Amino acid sequence: MADDDSLILERSEAAMKRAVKVIPGGVNSPVRALKAVGGTPFFAAGGDGAWIFDADGNRYIDLILSWGPLILGHRHPTVVSAIQAVLSRGFAFGAPTIGEVDLAEAIVKAVPSVEQVRLVNSGTEATMSAVRLARGFTGRPKLVKFEGCYHGHADYLLVKAGSGAMTFGTPDSAGVPKEFAAHTITLPYNDPQALKNAFEVAGDQIAAVIVEPFVGNMGTILPTPEFVEALKTIPKENGALLIFDEVMTGFRVAFGGAQELLGVVPDLSCFGKVIGGGLPVGAYGGRKEIMEKVSPVGPVYQAGTLSGNPLSVAAGLATLGVLEQTKPYERLDTMAKQLCEGLSSEAHSKGVPVVINRIGSMFTLFFTDGPVNNLTDAKTCDVEKFGRFYHLMRDNGVSLPPSQFEAAFTSVAHEEDEIERILEAASQAFSLL
Repeated sequence: MADDDSLILERSEAAMKRAVKVIPGGVNSPVRALKAVGGTPFFAAGGDGAWIFDADGNRYIDLILSWGPLILGHRHPTVVSAIQAVLSRGFAFGAPTIGEVDLAEAIVKAVPSVEQVRLVNSGTEATMSAVRLARGFTGRPKLVKFEGCYHGHADYLLVKAGSGAMTFGTPDSAGVPKEFAAHTITLPYNDPQALKNAFEVAGDQIAAVIVEPFVGNMGTILPTPEFVEALKTIPKENGALLIFDEVMTGFRVAFGGAQELLGVVPDLSCFGKVIGGGLPVGAYGGRKEIMEKVSPVGPVYQAGTLSGNPLSVAAGLATLGVLEQTKPYERLDTMAKQLCEGLSSEAHSKGVPVVINRIGSMFTLFFTDGPVNNLTDAKTCDVEKFGRFYHLMRDNGVSLPPSQFEAAFTSVAHEEDEIERILEAASQAFSLL
């Protein structure tokens, strides 16, 4: 933590001045630039457990955790050992490895809806490939998605997307011709009637419904029971596929993902983040009859030079192994609940209206006084107040996601001491808002 109220970021500021000359905006993913909250981002230099360190030697309790993958915290010894073992024998072959089979088997074992799985390099690749597969399997062109749900930066999915697109107030991206998104039907999240209406109008043209079962990209938003039931029944009744985008929630909210908690069996599922243990990875999988449409056994083409790369596979296998053996989800839920209840109490005691949505170890503190169940609700938040809160927390050694519309995370490395420190910092911050 910083030793006083003024955070020294001299090396980070110098790095940013260099970065903006050679990297657009100085960052390789937009949210890292802090445009939503202002100021200079700290440049990370290391991490350990629940903590992250910057180039100036400041230490922060990490509630970003690389945007979710680090469910075990930074530098978990089992994950580090697995990566080191791969480095000692080679890490790029252009040929299948046994580790790829091991990781695929681990995912299939953990997620009952997945009978076969294909590894890719990112969440965007996973969702893009799953949508292509759904269209190839059904022979239909149209796709249903929901406002505020982010499924990566494929052209036809950048329609009223959440995450960084929402942060910058640009729900659609320049450079995407309208024709590319012409087959994308965008509906309000948590609106079962809208889903029903869409199928009544264009049901025989809809290949799939893609959804974040628990949303993380307009902040954490949970589905209503009625919406879950509509997702389970309406696509199936109309011959369309249901795609769960579990890039964020897979192995994070439960070992079997959101579908385990919701009791839903999607046709296809997309994964990322946790299954790579912090290294680049993605995966999509589902019923065998659907997955066998993927090349080389089927007509739906998808490929990748570094898909299933040994480093990511090893880190992912190690992470899933620890999760399966230690079964930390009850404790993760308990610690996150303690943190969120404490944050809510501190805010209300200082007269600051907030709403906290949480599922397991994933949560968002919304600066609004009403429930947040969809994109319209999320847009009522006081983003300026969030920005001040973000900086007050960072100055006191807590690293939050630098956007009101992103999820925060805890890990198995977050102990009582870290929770207490976060609440102490929050108490001071709320009193200054």
